[in-house]
Amino acid sequence: MTAAPGVAIPREPVPGGGGPGRGRGKGLRLFRLSTTTWVAGLSLLPLGLLVAASWLGRYVRPSADEWCFLPKVRDLGVWGMVEKFYLTDNGRIGNGLLVGAYAKFPVAGHQWFGLVSGVLMLTLLWALTVQVVRRARRTVPRGVPLFVAAMATAVFLFATPNTYKTFYWPAASVSHTIAPVLACAAAIPLLRARTSRGKTAALAVVLVAGVFMGTLSEETSVVCLVVLSGVVLLGRWIFTERARAAARYWALAGMAGTVIGTIVLMLSPGGRRRRERFGLESTSMLAPESLIASLRGYVHILETVFTTWQYVGALAAGVLLGLLARGARGPSPVLLPCRPLLWTFFGAVAFLVSGYLCTVITYPVFGARVMTAQRTWNDYLLLYVLFLVGAGALLGRALRVRERGTGVAAAVAAAVCAAAVLGLAVPLHHLGQDMRVRAQKWDRQDQYLRAGAAKGAKVLPYTPLSVGGMLEPFGGKGRNVWPAGCVADYYHLDRVTYSNRLP
Repeated sequence: MTAAPGVAIPREPVPGGGGPGRGRGKGLRLFRLSTTTWVAGLSLLPLGLLVAASWLGRYVRPSADEWCFLPKVRDLGVWGMVEKFYLTDNGRIGNGLLVGAYAKFPVAGHQWFGLVSGVLMLTLLWALTVQVVRRARRTVPRGVPLFVAAMATAVFLFATPNTYKTFYWPAASVSHTIAPVLACAAAIPLLRARTSRGKTAALAVVLVAGVFMGTLSEETSVVCLVVLSGVVLLGRWIFTERARAAARYWALAGMAGTVIGTIVLMLSPGGRRRRERFGLESTSMLAPESLIASLRGYVHILETVFTTWQYVGALAAGVLLGLLARGARGPSPVLLPCRPLLWTFFGAVAFLVSGYLCTVITYPVFGARVMTAQRTWNDYLLLYVLFLVGAGALLGRALRVRERGTGVAAAVAAAVCAAAVLGLAVPLHHLGQDMRVRAQKWDRQDQYLRAGAAKGAKVLPYTPLSVGGMLEPFGGKGRNVWPAGCVADYYHLDRVTYSNRLP
């Protein structure tokens, strides 16, 4: 078996194999069957967590910005939402399109959002894992890519300090949770491309994806530009010779699309109004004091992330991937040579740099609250999770090549994955209880307001109902009025007043 230039494929020992002939083949088949069985069993843990989280989605009810989105989509449709974003709110055309898609189905859209978005993210990360393994010219037992994708998805969604805003709040999820996953998915056509036509299609996909990303999330756009710049600059070291040119052209196309989308956003009337609203026209995010304050906030964010032990589940999943991967036979093209130190360095630098730049562009809006605006962290935390999976895979490969203690390493990694899932399940259970209580109260108040409006009332009391740190009308014991006007509009009232007691 020959390798592509710059790729060394070591001889792979056959686990369970003894002498030649039938015994060896039978032992190999039994090993594969056993591995597939326990991997499938282990996969049930993160998959079960995702199913449970999706089931809890039935307790999601509108809050914060959605009070203003729902009447707009009800009266003007999805394109009315897109127009509102472009002309008055923030210029995010792609964001307005996704918001309009779920707001078109008021409460049901919020309830189903977790299930639909969870399945979408899991599927895309699963497909990405499969393609990366294939283009690295590796084979793994059946079920391993799904297990790795499920662990990465679960850790990404639930290890965050605020799972509600990460997963259950649709307005934040489309901007900061789904957006980075969609960006990663743009690499799938390139990984699948085998012909010139396939590579051309990959260029078209990443160009369009870049434009869309530029109008969807500024933070994810920053992450994309950092990663793609690294691909262009370090391509000669991180890709094989036969794949280098295609990867660079693809990265340049993605960067061009992202820049175009960002320009559209920045020049939009809504983008200008947003900068005026937050005083960004007169304040430079590149001012020394802003950069220093952003660095201080970013260090605090990293401290929170690095001390959240459940992220080690992604590393452990990667270790299992590396331990179970074997060199594939046959002439298949190789995109990814194995250079562990370089890949680890590239992933770490990309995460640290993109995270800091995201903090820099969000600091002028949030100020010191950037340290607690956890939803804006997700744009680069997915990169952190993927880095951990990749680093774990390289570590697992190193352990397998040494052929010492691989069984113990696999057992420890599996135990760590199980512990991480259990560690994520406990806070998710508590959040589910809070969501259930709020849903019951919200439904009761919803019926009261609808009944009052149907009888001709124009002014009715409203009791704020918050969960997961979400904003509600009359928060802070009635001091913060927003978005009371949107609530009144949603129920066809002239005004709602503050009440500290449910009707």
